[in-house]
Amino acid sequence: MFIPDDVCDLVQIDLARVRALRAALTAPETVQTLADTFSVLGDPTRVRILDALSHGELCVCDLAAVLRLSQSAVSHQLRLLRGLRLVRPRRDGRVVFYSLDDQHIMAIFRQTLQHVEEDQSAKGATGARGAKGAEGRRR
Repeated sequence: MFIPDDVCDLVQIDLARVRALRAALTAPETVQTLADTFSVLGDPTRVRILDALSHGELCVCDLAAVLRLSQSAVSHQLRLLRGLRLVRPRRDGRVVFYSLDDQHIMAIFRQTLQHVEEDQSAKGATGARGAKGAEGRRR
């Protein structure tokens, strides 16, 4: 008979621990904003924009040229990123420059990039069998 590994064999609830954890959990509205942020970061074009901006402030024209996208496409993506305070604009006359909003965004970007690169290195070093083993360890 198959017994799943992700459920308890015995139902036993520690009410004190459950109450303490419920009190410590992030507020629902903050969880929603966090989920929205990860959702926005789930788009390759927006990640490329953040990558480019991690090297310094860029105007929309230069950003579009670097990424080989239209200014309209870049502006649309920047509007979404700006809405979640991931990037901030600075107007200089008729030119709008964008930069990452703060160092937290850089930290998220760098840590996630490091995680992805480490995972890719591990998969490359161990082959397909090792990748499956790494997935099992993450659970």
